[in-house]
Amino acid sequence: MAVERQRIIYDGPGGPFEGCAARDTTDGAARPGVLVVPNVLGRKEQDDAVADRLAALGYVGFVADLYGQGKRTTRESPDPAVYMNQLNADRALLRDRLFASVAAMRAQPHVDPARMAAIGYCFGGKAVLDLARAGGDVRGVVAFHGLFDPPGYAYPTPIATRLLVCHGWDDPLAPPDRVVGLAAELSAGGADWQIHGYGGAGHGFTDASMAGSDRPGFGYHADADRRSWQAMRDFLDELFA
Repeated sequence: MAVERQRIIYDGPGGPFEGCAARDTTDGAARPGVLVVPNVLGRKEQDDAVADRLAALGYVGFVADLYGQGKRTTRESPDPAVYMNQLNADRALLRDRLFASVAAMRAQPHVDPARMAAIGYCFGGKAVLDLARAGGDVRGVVAFHGLFDPPGYAYPTPIATRLLVCHGWDDPLAPPDRVVGLAAELSAGGADWQIHGYGGAGHGFTDASMAGSDRPGFGYHADADRRSWQAMRDFLDELFA
């Protein structure tokens, strides 16, 4: 197996955008594409490494850029959430940039356009839920410690995209009433959905850089990280069977 990354520049509203595609170059076979949507900080090495892991599983991993080329923050930035907040304030723009990212993934020569999915972390989890709500051209989405507030615009029903939501039960950004609210929303929308709750886990439970966090309800949780990744693998296996 030889996993190779490629920098991808693509267009969209407010672009250009800079993504990353990773695939196994052992052969030229078309493979399912899995969009990776980053957290609040935007695309970074951590997200490209997720694309590598997906490539090792037999997919083409494609890291989306929802903010625009060169627009990134770190936890030490004066306002780490500046670009995220702009999209939170304009969920229609978020939707359109998601659609542009899916189109860029679909255009990759080694992606099977009939077999595509999306996964997202934190803000990216919220984004992939919006992608499903809005009728994005993917078979399924997986949200890891995402946020659940609906987008505020009308979306088509029934929701055709299948959903897996991997949730830390102690996440203060998505307390139990919001989990129940999401379940009710997706049920009313006729979706095929699953919600996995992980006891003792909070927001960011897949993020190893948050290990040892002293902020209540936030931090890495190894068991939830491992279990949610396996749940994603099973979901994708079923999705593309």
